[in-house]
Amino acid sequence: MKLGLNLGYWQRNADDATESVLAAERLGYDSVWTAEAYGSDVFTPLAWYGARTSRIKLGTSIAQISARPPVTTAMTAMTLDHLTGGRLLLGVGASGPQVVEGWYGQPFARPLARTPRVTSSDSMRKVVAPRRRPVDQRRRP
Repeated sequence: MKLGLNLGYWQRNADDATESVLAAERLGYDSVWTAEAYGSDVFTPLAWYGARTSRIKLGTSIAQISARPPVTTAMTAMTLDHLTGGRLLLGVGASGPQVVEGWYGQPFARPLARTPRVTSSDSMRKVVAPRRRPVDQRRRP
């Protein structure tokens, strides 16, 4: 069995979860997970904890597909994975209509139908693959 620590999203206070993450790593936990919500991205806290740890995997639960173009998600994930020695676990998906429509100004209709297209070979996988030609970065609904 693998254990993971779910931190949720950053809560606007002076305390962070560094001590909990360090304890989880000492105790042999497999992973630590962050989320994103109103005003809190998923990658920055993982970079913070990744800089203070050496073994525990760092997971996004979830990187919202409406928050950024697929190429930007892939580029950010690749950078964080490289900086942390290959420890990133990338989870992507849709948020709720209040966030997608109200915060990002994107249509919410059919989020599950859009998710495979965002993570398909037409977007993020091309960024991760060896560079052969430019990646089409046009946003598609």
